[in-house]
Amino acid sequence: MPEGDTVWLTADKLHRALAGGRLTRTDFRLPQLATTDLTGRTVTEVVARGKHILVRTDDNLTLHNHLRMDGSWTITAADGRRLMGRTHPAHHLRVLLATDRVTARGFRVHDVVIVPTDRESELVGHLGPDPLGADWSAEEAVRRLATDPAREIGPALLDQRNLAGISVELVTLGRGSRDGQGQRQGARYICAGKSSWR
Repeated sequence: MPEGDTVWLTADKLHRALAGGRLTRTDFRLPQLATTDLTGRTVTEVVARGKHILVRTDDNLTLHNHLRMDGSWTITAADGRRLMGRTHPAHHLRVLLATDRVTARGFRVHDVVIVPTDRESELVGHLGPDPLGADWSAEEAVRRLATDPAREIGPALLDQRNLAGISVELVTLGRGSRDGQGQRQGARYICAGKSSWR
């Protein structure tokens, strides 16, 4: 499964490519969105929230998706140059968002829904603080992790309600940091490492 840092990088690249651009073509190859057309809307930003990607538009809509195990995005320039991602079979395409400069394609992306932006919390509100997000709070992360001090640090860190988007690599790092203070110290060690994750 793509980890939080990979999802963050994907969202950042999508943001750089799409933000400020007016959608000239959209295509949703999912039954529930098959007739949806976002053409004419402007992408205001693309952000990651844990392992979720949120594409926001100027009319306060959010396109939500999750990469799960096999999802990915590609970006191609108007002249056909690939800017991000690799080629995929066409039948894996789920979402296409095009501006006059780029085309972004979501292959095998999951949990694709469009909601009013003010209702995003219905999709991602259960997540804990995101180490790569604007809402990051080491204190809140430690507080959430400490609510069950008997729980092993690895499963506690992977619980998205404690920290959103945490990676297996960091869980492994956290397990190696146990000392006399046990799991709380491990959680503090992980939380303090945010500056090196970007």
